[in-house]
Amino acid sequence: MSDAALSAAPAARRPMRFRETRRMAATYSRSISAMLGLALVVLFLATAAFGPMVAPFPEDAVGAVNFEAKLLPPSAEHPFGTDQVGNDIFSRVLFGARTTLQIGLTVTGIAILIGVPLGLIAGMTGGWVAETIMRVTDIFLSIPGLILAIAIVGALGPGILNAMVALSLVWWPGYVRLVQAKTLSLRNEVYVDAARALGAGPFRILFVHVLPNCLSPIVVKASMDMGMAILGAASLGFLGLGAQPPFPEWGAMIAQGRSYLPDWWWCAFFPGLAIYLTVLGFNLMGDGLRDVLDPRQR
Repeated sequence: MSDAALSAAPAARRPMRFRETRRMAATYSRSISAMLGLALVVLFLATAAFGPMVAPFPEDAVGAVNFEAKLLPPSAEHPFGTDQVGNDIFSRVLFGARTTLQIGLTVTGIAILIGVPLGLIAGMTGGWVAETIMRVTDIFLSIPGLILAIAIVGALGPGILNAMVALSLVWWPGYVRLVQAKTLSLRNEVYVDAARALGAGPFRILFVHVLPNCLSPIVVKASMDMGMAILGAASLGFLGLGAQPPFPEWGAMIAQGRSYLPDWWWCAFFPGLAIYLTVLGFNLMGDGLRDVLDPRQR
């Protein structure tokens, strides 16, 4: 092939990439639920990034005490009301968004770092290595995730860091199952056999031909797992095993506010609403990404 042809090949691929990007954007924008999920996720990310800067009472996020303002209903000064020690709930919800984002990213990231390599190894190698990985995975999957997380936190001690570690150890088996199944379906494809026949080594086949084709389901699962990890951390916080007072974490705020239901409903309602909208946003966005990244849509 001439030098001119080689230089023209990347330029010829640019219009194809542009058309593919435009098709994906058009497919995503046609779904009202996907756009709603994207809007909720963007709102959550903006709150996590800028919420602490605009919080009207930032000192309340670290456990300030003001009994003169305790259990005030929602008002112009306190949009979400105040809690049992006079802290502004709106400020604590804004600070809690950053904590929640940290939990979601940490749990999902660690689960991907553990689960994806193990799934690739199990799918590509076979034999006793794959059997060992999959049987250990089955053991973890046989135990309800929240129960296992509670047991791990109980052994390590309550706290936000231990809660993230526990949830990460619970989350990785799902990625092993997903990636292993996808790898098994890809390793005997024609283009993989062609690469192998041309002398490509196992690592080149794995990272150039197999892993890129596993990214779509991984991205979809990760987007949905962000919401589920946030919900799991909130559950541990509600049980008193996650973030400890006065740390501004949404699940712990609900646990504190449930003692004041139904008269002072705002103590638990607004942190619960924040969890609901965040988890809903990630789930709807994941559904939209699944439709966009589905090869049958191309």
